[in-house]
Amino acid sequence: MNPRTLRGIVVLAALLATLALPAARAFGAERRLTLDEAINLALQKNEGLLIERESLAAAKANVSGASGAYDPVAELDGGWSRSNEPLNSSASGTTPDQIAPESSSAEGGVALHQLLPTGGALSLRARGARDKTEGTFARFSPAYSTRVGVELRQPLLRDRAIDGARLSVRVAKADRRQADASFRRTLSETVAAVEQAYWALTAARLGVAVREEAVRLAEEQLGQTRTRVETGAVPGTEIAQPRAELERRRSELLAARETVARADNTLKLLILEDTDESMWLSETAPADSAAVEVVPVDVAASLQRALSARPELGAVQAVVDRRRAETAFARNGVWPALDAVASYDRFGLAGSRNPAGPSDPLPANLDGSLAQSFQTLGDGDFDAARVALVLSFPIRNRTARAEAAVARHVERQAEADLVRVRKAIRAEVLDAASALETAGQRIESSRAGREAAEVQLSAERDRYATGLSTNFLVLTRQNDFSRARLDEISARTDYQTARAELSRATGSLIEDHGIYLDSSNQQ
Repeated sequence: MNPRTLRGIVVLAALLATLALPAARAFGAERRLTLDEAINLALQKNEGLLIERESLAAAKANVSGASGAYDPVAELDGGWSRSNEPLNSSASGTTPDQIAPESSSAEGGVALHQLLPTGGALSLRARGARDKTEGTFARFSPAYSTRVGVELRQPLLRDRAIDGARLSVRVAKADRRQADASFRRTLSETVAAVEQAYWALTAARLGVAVREEAVRLAEEQLGQTRTRVETGAVPGTEIAQPRAELERRRSELLAARETVARADNTLKLLILEDTDESMWLSETAPADSAAVEVVPVDVAASLQRALSARPELGAVQAVVDRRRAETAFARNGVWPALDAVASYDRFGLAGSRNPAGPSDPLPANLDGSLAQSFQTLGDGDFDAARVALVLSFPIRNRTARAEAAVARHVERQAEADLVRVRKAIRAEVLDAASALETAGQRIESSRAGREAAEVQLSAERDRYATGLSTNFLVLTRQNDFSRARLDEISARTDYQTARAELSRATGSLIEDHGIYLDSSNQQ
């Protein structure tokens, strides 16, 4: 490729770059945004947080549903029947024309059952009936009977410490704690991602300013060289180097502006909804300064805080609690069932004398004791009490023993996972602390490097003005100065990002930004 063709390509590229620069800002107006505002937008609109909120609400509802096993259960029943049942008995009280007397019955009852926290069950019951018959043997027609009673059943071995209802409640509470920890973890990770995207955008925009300054310096150098060529102080070939360097820097400026656009979109993905049309088209301008104050890191305190506040530990601990409840329930199945039962019932009977029945005295075929029983039955109430032990057990019970062994192994896996997570958190805190210390040290060294590069550039330009330097050396010093400025910007924004990462690793990032969750989530 000859020099004329190369020069034409360079001019065309410069023209396209000139046309592209205004288009990069044509999408919408610039919108200044602080870090706190960006985090607040993420808390309101981030889909990941919305999903975790719904999961937490569902877990809370599951706790309420599991506790519903202790809601009292009421039972109501009622019925009516009529029959003409033939009788064939000498004591039936029937005459030849009364072989099948008509009988009718109406009854109803109510019962209330309550599962107790001890695994027992309490039942209250009441029942009433009205019986009417045409049989001559019945003394009362209609006859009214009532029954009121209470029964308590308490397991003494199996289901005494834990049963299905208590297992469901403990599992639901563990799942709720796990969902709460997952929500906190997602919240912390979202805030950390917003901070990282915010400072990445800040660094990219500051980088564009550095590239723009580099282009301006290259243009000045090209102008000075052109003046020297026109005066005959240097040959015409000297203009090639500053011109090529100018186009290279313009290319870097275009790439830097594309980096800004991508960093802006990364931030918008975290803080905007799909319907925020105007904000999607606007250009985000970070309003917070990247200036930082380097502070020492207390590694021991950071480790202690992380091991007590990281939501990941809460999530894994909730799994351990669930496995322990399942192990306890599985071991419970190994025991035989031994229940204590106590009940008390009160009966009553009243009615009108059956007109078809015998008149006093009672029939001769009934002895005195039976007559006395009827008289007692008609006069009032009587009661009955019962206390019993009920024992049942499967022979060998291999299924329950195997389930208990499996549950214990699964529990040990969960405990090992908890240890693994604790170790991983320790490593994360140490890495984050090291990164923060390194970023702090880079700030001072990059500042010194930038100041030295600035002095060298100034001295080289002075030498060039007196004819003691060349374009190559001046352009080299300019590039060194630009790199030093970019290094300082990177060190400052990296320190901001490293500080956020350490806060996330220690579990304090949410509180550091003044975000406080409802303490009722923790139970």
